[in-house]
Amino acid sequence: MNDQKMDNLLNLSLDATQEEREKSLSLNVGYDEAARLWDVIVKYSGAIEGLQLEGIQVVPLFGDYAVVTLPQNRLDEFSELPQVEFIEKPKRLYFAVFDAITESCIRSVQPQGSLFPGEGLTGRGILIGIVDSGVNYRHPDFQNPDGTTRILRLWDQTALEGGTPPQGYAMGVEYTQEIINTAMEVSAEEGYQIVSQRDFSGHGTAVLGIAAGNGRASDGVYKGIAYESEILAVKLGIPREDSFPRTTELIQAVDYLIRTARDMGKPIAVNLSFGNNYGSHRGDSLLETYLNNVSNIGRNVIAVGTGNSGADDLHTSGSISDGEIQELEFAVSPFEPGLNIQFWKSYADQIEISLEHPSGMRIGPLPEQLGTQRYRLGDTKLLIYYGKPGPYQVTQEIYFD
Repeated sequence: MNDQKMDNLLNLSLDATQEEREKSLSLNVGYDEAARLWDVIVKYSGAIEGLQLEGIQVVPLFGDYAVVTLPQNRLDEFSELPQVEFIEKPKRLYFAVFDAITESCIRSVQPQGSLFPGEGLTGRGILIGIVDSGVNYRHPDFQNPDGTTRILRLWDQTALEGGTPPQGYAMGVEYTQEIINTAMEVSAEEGYQIVSQRDFSGHGTAVLGIAAGNGRASDGVYKGIAYESEILAVKLGIPREDSFPRTTELIQAVDYLIRTARDMGKPIAVNLSFGNNYGSHRGDSLLETYLNNVSNIGRNVIAVGTGNSGADDLHTSGSISDGEIQELEFAVSPFEPGLNIQFWKSYADQIEISLEHPSGMRIGPLPEQLGTQRYRLGDTKLLIYYGKPGPYQVTQEIYFD
């Protein structure tokens, strides 16, 4: 399959066999096997009503983007709609690490350490938006001096029941400040019956503490950056068993935070501590172009974790001259069942690629033709896809699974 309106991974996923998709670490991401439904990111133009066909769920976002859930057998029909510009398959997300607040040198602009006596930044009058693993809403650092919560809204995307999702979205449960305060007036056991959201990993609570904790739990010793701000929080994920967050949930979380801040008439700083290593790193995926576009709406700043894999052997780059041969080694551990590699080049350049197995078996040069290729080297099965540029790209992806 090679639908010009679908990204390379979605085309390959639809072309792959069930066995190939199950063995791959990425091809089934975004697909609910039980319901046979895909979640995808869509860039469209014109009226949103043109996408809202029977049996297809559309969540419209800022800037003519949407997250669409639809049956696999209707993807072709949907992509042929004139309003649809491009469809992008979701990618799996992972935690990014966080460092101590002292690394940011923020103390020099806060009142207690300000270079200008009597002045300093506290976060008063702004919103801090957090997209992470959730938040311990009972933590004292996220409470006012009277014990009420500083969290104005909390959207648990993973919740199956117990409330309604935010207006305009189709999953999870939104808790208001009033509901959270009600949950905090009773015991923890009773409170979690009212607001069931929990941060089981602690990552989101720690990141939010750095961004907005007021130090109430430590008598003011350990304050965050915007310690007088108000808080909007999103627990990222999907309400299914063994769920994990993907870019389809992330894009909705950011949209919700920007939209809520706009409705409240307040500026917002959004922190994203999820990410992955997929892509050309040129900012040309639908998620990345969406973040660029939405950053122009209202008064907001979006901070995205980067560089966390900078010391790992995950990337390489360079130039190849005419007639030159370069060799690149990559390692597969003994118990690693699969991996994927992306090779990005200028679409206009012609490059011959060969692959050599540790046994000395070799395939290639691979034919430069759009679409799927399959090979076997010993016990290694190879699924290779020569892609085409997307609407915002001048690069070509060659994907190896």
